[in-house]
Amino acid sequence: MKRAFHRRAALFAACAVFVLGLMPWAAPAQEYPAKPIRIVVIAAAGGPADLLARTFAEKLNERTKQQSAIVENKTGAGGAIAAEYVAKSPPDGYTLLLGIHSTQSIHHHLNPKLAYNPETDFAPIIHLATVPNILFVPAASPVKSVQELVALAKAKPGTLSFASQGPGATGHLVGELFRLASGTDLIHVPYRGAAPALQDLIAGNVTMMFDTAFALSHVREGRLRALAVTSTERMEVAPDVPTMAEVGLPEVQGGAWFALLAPAKTPPAVIAYLNRHANEIFALPDVRQRFLPQGVSLPLGTPEQLQALIDADSKRWGDVIRKANIKIE
Repeated sequence: MKRAFHRRAALFAACAVFVLGLMPWAAPAQEYPAKPIRIVVIAAAGGPADLLARTFAEKLNERTKQQSAIVENKTGAGGAIAAEYVAKSPPDGYTLLLGIHSTQSIHHHLNPKLAYNPETDFAPIIHLATVPNILFVPAASPVKSVQELVALAKAKPGTLSFASQGPGATGHLVGELFRLASGTDLIHVPYRGAAPALQDLIAGNVTMMFDTAFALSHVREGRLRALAVTSTERMEVAPDVPTMAEVGLPEVQGGAWFALLAPAKTPPAVIAYLNRHANEIFALPDVRQRFLPQGVSLPLGTPEQLQALIDADSKRWGDVIRKANIKIE
């Protein structure tokens, strides 16, 4: 009897040790979130990044029936301030980054003194959204196609210009990629943001510009003409606009994308929790209806798929920055 009792006691103790050993990994999934999650957005309120973050927070709060998530906007340095803040936050799942292509795949190629490392300081959660770039010209421009634009640029080298939202912005890099792929000599004219650049484009002060699908409103109102999209397929909101591949420049791809990330070493159970809820939230019909009519696609997927996107984008833009000898002072 005593031997049987000791055997059962030993077995119980072994099981207890095993369970306790699992607790650091199991606890986050069972107890998380125990307090509000801060989603730090790289841009001001009202933009697409902010809308994505607030949509996720709103729906997560509805699901958990408590204030599980709040949004905090930290602007400046093209998103680098917000990215650095999150990178240096505790990896407990309570401070997340609503990051973009520039914070994760571009800034470190332009600034070797960047205060965070996008390759090692973050754990990917989910690729939330993508907004392709579109090549626009003024509505009054005689150019009706990309082929005509390239022919004109080659006939008048060094005279045609392309506007951008600023040095190192996606519109700048896609413009440089277009210049390299088409073999044209174009003048880059940087602005402080998309609005003043679009104003000058509409006025005919610059020849062309790559901007997101949000600028399609100017096409519908007769101020701009869209020549091609940088996505692999035509966009539902602009079905008559060909892709760059269709006009003979398949290399010219790229646009804005938005993702949810956590500090490196955040527990896998927390990453899985956030990824699952984000996938389910952004698959809801009412949520999709907020974004799809604006030309925003919602790829979603796994953390591994987001990491593959970051790696591929970083390589592409790093190559463009080196070939075009882009430097940001």
